[in-house]
Amino acid sequence: MPELILNRGAERRLKRGHLWIYSNEVDIGRSPLRGIEPGSQCQVLDSQGKALGTAFVNPSQLICGRLVSRAEQGGGALDGAALRERLHTALAMRDRYFDHPSYRLVYGDSDLLPGLVVDRFGDYLVVQISNWGMERLQPLVLEALVELVNPKGILLRNDHQGRAVEEMPLINEIAYGEVPEFAPFEENGVALLAPVHAGQKTGWFYDHRDNRARLNQWVKGRRVLDLFSYAGGWGVQALASGAASATCVDASEQALDWCQANAEHNGCGDRLHTVRGKAVDVLKAMLAEGEKFEVVVLDPPAFIKRRKDHKAGLAAYRHINELAMRLLAADGLLVSASCSMHLQPDELLDCVRGAAHKLQRPAALLTSGGQGADHPVHPAIPETRYLKAHFVHLGK
Repeated sequence: MPELILNRGAERRLKRGHLWIYSNEVDIGRSPLRGIEPGSQCQVLDSQGKALGTAFVNPSQLICGRLVSRAEQGGGALDGAALRERLHTALAMRDRYFDHPSYRLVYGDSDLLPGLVVDRFGDYLVVQISNWGMERLQPLVLEALVELVNPKGILLRNDHQGRAVEEMPLINEIAYGEVPEFAPFEENGVALLAPVHAGQKTGWFYDHRDNRARLNQWVKGRRVLDLFSYAGGWGVQALASGAASATCVDASEQALDWCQANAEHNGCGDRLHTVRGKAVDVLKAMLAEGEKFEVVVLDPPAFIKRRKDHKAGLAAYRHINELAMRLLAADGLLVSASCSMHLQPDELLDCVRGAAHKLQRPAALLTSGGQGADHPVHPAIPETRYLKAHFVHLGK
């Protein structure tokens, strides 16, 4: 097994539990990165030659290594037996906390399976692989999943941006059995359909499950505006929970068709309204028309994808929160969310505070939420905590 020798002191973060190795932490004089084939498993040593464990390595990436085992665990390669054990552990944890087999079964680093995401939709699995190390193990991953879950089908959604970064081929194909265009599943007691073949990521975003459950308690009889709605995770569940109406806004006509399908699937299609367009443009048009809503859900894509985007992204969050707040009726509820890892929860709350102050509206933070139990946070890897949602009551 090739060796990856770290610079002096570079092992400290790993010893605290982190799994990532940056290229500038490697002693390239003693262990040149050049020549290591992407996806190789290498033995990681500190500057004194003490074994730290084994890592997937891609020499061309800033994060050039990801630990898959530690020296105290034997430090061996991640193989079929270790894969099966970790997948079994991940499944046992989900079964412990979820009554229905609809959840993220594997969440990468947090389940000690870097580069692997598996979402479960009842009898169907959707798999995403984002590094060469896990790609090499793909046959073993699929074999273990079939053995563990006995699904009717497994879909590979390896057509995402993360693979492009690693210069990996983009693939969207059924790897096992059969997988329908729309996979039936359940979230918060609501029966839904996930567009697993053509939708974003794996077809659904389970991470906001708990936040949606919280909102569902407060929507009965209310008019709800769901911005960046995708397939209706917030809006359709609100309708199923008794909302008077829900208006879903998305730039994609296809996404709005999926919203309609999910609403009709729950017998509430007559109370759903859809508007296609960019959220900012739609918000401005609604303001011009004098529209008001009692609940506004603002769940945009990440405005801050890289640290250098922070300033511009923060300004975008401020702007759109102010627009959303202008559409909120007196004594209304704003749900302001962000999936930007580089935006701190307090920064998002400050965007809300600033907008409320500018509009001279009293604001009260009711509660805040993060990602659900199927997206567990690795205590030593802050990057695995990315989701935040603030529930704010706005007075007159």
